[in-house]
Amino acid sequence: MELNNEEIHRYSRHLLLPEVGMAGQKKLRAARVLCVGAGGLGSPALLYLAAAGIGRIGIIDGDTVDPTNLQRQIIHGTPDVGRRKTASAKDALNRLNPHSEVIVHDARLTSENALEILRLYDIIVDGTDNFPTRYLINDACVLLKKPNVYGAVFRFEGQASVLAPVLGGPCYRCLYPEPPPPGAAPSCAEAGVLGVLPGIVGCIQAAEAIKLALGNGGSLIGRLLLFDAWEMKFREVKLRRDPKCPICGERPALRRLVEYQPSCGVSTAPASHSLHPDEVTVQDMKRAIENPDLNIQVVDIREPDEHAIAHIAGVTLIPMRALAERITELDPNRTVYLCCRTGARSTRALKFLKEHGFKDVKSVRGGLGAWSEEIDHAMPKY
Repeated sequence: MELNNEEIHRYSRHLLLPEVGMAGQKKLRAARVLCVGAGGLGSPALLYLAAAGIGRIGIIDGDTVDPTNLQRQIIHGTPDVGRRKTASAKDALNRLNPHSEVIVHDARLTSENALEILRLYDIIVDGTDNFPTRYLINDACVLLKKPNVYGAVFRFEGQASVLAPVLGGPCYRCLYPEPPPPGAAPSCAEAGVLGVLPGIVGCIQAAEAIKLALGNGGSLIGRLLLFDAWEMKFREVKLRRDPKCPICGERPALRRLVEYQPSCGVSTAPASHSLHPDEVTVQDMKRAIENPDLNIQVVDIREPDEHAIAHIAGVTLIPMRALAERITELDPNRTVYLCCRTGARSTRALKFLKEHGFKDVKSVRGGLGAWSEEIDHAMPKY
């Protein structure tokens, strides 16, 4: 189908490029690209895919827009807080380019729906922020023979690649055969992220997806691009396909999708309302602070920068990274309550102390977030 006059005018700067031209722009219009996640990475990727004229753009995300997203998730605005991310992102793309068809999948990607959804698209852009979904995308792409445009960010550092055994490159499991154990990797919510960083990495992902749709240009297949925004440095690592890879190797052991437990960005606290034996509530912590006779040590294991944002009077600060060297400040014969921002780090710290002889240690469920909700509404949320 020929481009109409409006499209020719809109994409004129593409059409002037011999590497794109009329034929290339038609390929972009015929392309079907799915972005998993409409967050920090998905925001710039989706915007530039729509601007480029990708004909069908899919968005899958099961989350709502939160005020803390707006520091980096530029596809959403303040009026979108509380809305479904898929709806907010679709509106933004429709405003940008009504020629692109936007399909929304308002759900979390799971082992039940991944193959069904991903097979509808030619190219998959991984805009996720957690390991379980990252492995799910990888495995589904390998099984469906789809290229996976990978990106990840942490604090000031980002990375990007095109993982595509179907095109001769490695998959994610060639690099990391198994995900880290739950709680081993801190999330952006715990460690922070420079707002502009996912914008840069997401733009790189969009560029790779566009070149894949064109079938032209140098690709990141077989290369991992590493970016340090703080030092403003790029470097590159060569990647090779692992013949022993469990899913794309010569004798793959994985022939179906595996659903991993959350390991990044999700609290390890039980989903039910009942307390785990190793947990206490913020109400319990309040009683411990107000009643010294209970002989309970309450310890804040967040970082000093977090403590400066919000803290509770009467609670000792021992950052988790300093816990090993300051362990003598804690009494193994007393009950110890550990508090962090959400309850995830305190759960990990609890395990560490128990391994070092502390018998009565409790993690404060929900951390300072729950304290702000239930005890002190004036405490800042971050």
